[in-house]
Amino acid sequence: MSNLHVVISVLLISTVYVCFCNLVFAEGSLFHVSDYMVSLLGKYLCYALLALAVDLVWGYCGILSLGHGAFFTLGGYAMGMYLMRQIGDRGVYGNPELPDFMVFLNWTELPWYWMGSDNVLFMVMMVFLGPGLLAYVFGNLAFRSRVSGVYLSIMTQAVTYALMLAFFRNEMGFGGNNGLTDFKDIFGFSLQSPSTKLALFVATAVALGIGYAISHYIVNSKMGRVVTAIRDAEDRVRFAGFKPEHYKVWIFVVSAMLAGLAGALYVPQVGIINPGEFSPLNSIEMVIWVAIGGRGTLYGALIGAIVVSYAKTRFTAIMPEAWLFALGGLFVLVTLFLPKGIAGLLNKVMDKIDPLNTKKAQTESTPTEIKNSNLEAK
Repeated sequence: MSNLHVVISVLLISTVYVCFCNLVFAEGSLFHVSDYMVSLLGKYLCYALLALAVDLVWGYCGILSLGHGAFFTLGGYAMGMYLMRQIGDRGVYGNPELPDFMVFLNWTELPWYWMGSDNVLFMVMMVFLGPGLLAYVFGNLAFRSRVSGVYLSIMTQAVTYALMLAFFRNEMGFGGNNGLTDFKDIFGFSLQSPSTKLALFVATAVALGIGYAISHYIVNSKMGRVVTAIRDAEDRVRFAGFKPEHYKVWIFVVSAMLAGLAGALYVPQVGIINPGEFSPLNSIEMVIWVAIGGRGTLYGALIGAIVVSYAKTRFTAIMPEAWLFALGGLFVLVTLFLPKGIAGLLNKVMDKIDPLNTKKAQTESTPTEIKNSNLEAK
């Protein structure tokens, strides 16, 4: 079985198991999965999709982006704007058109960029178009100028930090420090309903499966092989007649759209989106997910995001002030002893469990291969 089949199978089995245990077993049962745990697992899957987007550009194209938090947050704000418009007159001030924070700031009408935000199709379009457009503009400016390495990483972090400062301002019309929150429902279903939480979890699992399948297809396609060649020897690819900047922009935009989708699915499950999500520290943490899981493997990124996020949930409940030290120590240990991450460790374990795979592959040679090997021996 290929990695794609394994990941999709595990994802399908896990999703069915969570749904079954949530619906069938009563509270207090050993096998019951609570509504809180369903939302928490949904958040982890959003992080896994985000890590997948980071691994696509860093693991396969060599672009170390420290600004993917910007794409994630923009997708989240697109969803948050839609959810805010669905509140209607059920807000604190009872205004059917303006969100509460706009009424509080004495705004009299919606800004032009909020127009159409109450439409589902418009929201879906902005989830992909917002991050994709930012990635396209930034990518064209940076990659055509042949900016790479640490300079590119600093530029991506600077853009994210600038967006964070901008969104903190009340004049931007996105809720300032508090961001967007107090959502009521989505597509007509209450966000507090257990069935809605379960549906969002399933939708996130489906999105992750589709995102993984798309990423797997990309990295194994001809364009994906060119992208990998750019990572390993960009100058040689350019001398061979390709234009690396075009491929870089293309993979960067696809990655940004996946990150935007992750942000859009994240918001209704946590109930808030604020400028703090733009924090450069969040983007650095995303890179650590991929490094710990295994850069350049796709499935390693998923493992790293889920493992580190779970560790963060447990560790912050015990010693919240020490989490960053624990995360840094974990990153250093993995770098020293597991340079290929958890995915590399899994590969070693599988080789020890089934050492006959290599011999089997060698014995299952075609007649032509056997003939060539005999000629070489002679």
